Amino acid sequence: MYVVYNLVIERFLMQSQLEITMSIENKIDKSNVQEIALRILYNASAPDATHDTSESFTHPPCHPNTRLTILDDLTTWSQDTSDSAPQIVWMHGPAGTEKSAIAQSLCEALQDQTSLGGSFFFKRGHLSRGNAARLWPTIAYQLARSSPSFKAAIATRLTSDPALVNKSLPTQLQQLLIDPYHDAAASIDRNLVVIIDGLDECEDEARQQEILRSLPRFLPCRPRLRILIVSRPETHIKQVFGEPALSSCVHLTVPGASKDVLIYLTDEFKRIRETHAAMASISCPWPEENIILYIMRKSSGHFIYAATVIRFVEDNDFDPAERLVMITLPQSQEPDPKYVSPISALDELYLQILGAVPYRPQLSRVFSVIAGIFLATEIILMIQRLHSLIEIKERSQGRAVAQYLSVYHASFLDFLSDPSRSRNFHFSDKDRQNLATDMLEALSQNSTHRDEAMA
Repeated sequence: MYVVYNLVIERFLMQSQLEITMSIENKIDKSNVQEIALRILYNASAPDATHDTSESFTHPPCHPNTRLTILDDLTTWSQDTSDSAPQIVWMHGPAGTEKSAIAQSLCEALQDQTSLGGSFFFKRGHLSRGNAARLWPTIAYQLARSSPSFKAAIATRLTSDPALVNKSLPTQLQQLLIDPYHDAAASIDRNLVVIIDGLDECEDEARQQEILRSLPRFLPCRPRLRILIVSRPETHIKQVFGEPALSSCVHLTVPGASKDVLIYLTDEFKRIRETHAAMASISCPWPEENIILYIMRKSSGHFIYAATVIRFVEDNDFDPAERLVMITLPQSQEPDPKYVSPISALDELYLQILGAVPYRPQLSRVFSVIAGIFLATEIILMIQRLHSLIEIKERSQGRAVAQYLSVYHASFLDFLSDPSRSRNFHFSDKDRQNLATDMLEALSQNSTHRDEAMA
């Protein structure tokens, strides 16, 4: 009897151990499968396009206590669980209206509420952030990181077909986002919002329209999955949003905000006064209230003008008081006094800043390579007065670090491309041809020097 009893216990323990071992192995297998799926998504994504990447300084959030109304409206929409709440919102406005800042602030707020499904900030000409093929893998990767049930659902699909990340944009959206979401929806207990900023800066207009025409696939996901598209109101984008399939979308125009610009200017001038080394001997008030109001009126409620003024005035290499006087001086040369452009104040500001550069004949070539990947000593000297418009950035290339030029606002490139606006600072096709010739000569000389060194 004792032997039989021990035998029963031994078999029970062996069976229990086998079940535990199988359970552990099963969990390990599932974990491995999910990690492999995440790795596939990550490799196909654009990690530098999300709101919390190291590149997010290029699209900072709204200044404190500004844009509160539109942010409140968007937050209310993101939390609305009713079937009548729109699933797709298109927020649009011209350059300089703080669209990206609003999108960034909303991303941060939603992340704090664990309601951010994913974000993607397009950037014109950027290797990964300008690439439409990386959009949906990037969003799917973020969703998988935040939702275990979504992660499990997408792992099943990617392990059976890793090539999903290379499919067409509509197929990617359906199989990397919509289908896994449906599988995981039962365990998702909150609204999730996907934010796509700067759609007009995606690689080409056809791809932008392709992304928009795939959006109706979101509609069966109601009410938990939402999407916010942010862009300029370009004609080809307006055309798609006017099509019947997207008739349920809400169009939200970003308004001018003179009072918010005033808050921003007041706070920023106070910061400059308190922190800039050259301001120790300046008596208060600085600047006078009428100067701040003058800049506010010139901004027409657009932060891009105010931000460019602040960046110009606070340059550590110059006296802020003197720079502010330059900004407030009347600008001569008006090509057509009868025509007043809605962005004439911004053009005037750009022309004032460019007018202070002593290397004018060479500037057109510099502007032609603003989005390039190299710098020369001469270029650094030329742009030292343009830090309010152009920044020097770095990009890792293996062990080396390459420097390149980039503009703070895409509107500056629009300004340079239009001769009626930029006048003698316009860069043309001839400038690009001259640049190409210079580059070929430089490459030829480098090749000759390399051959001589090897001889």
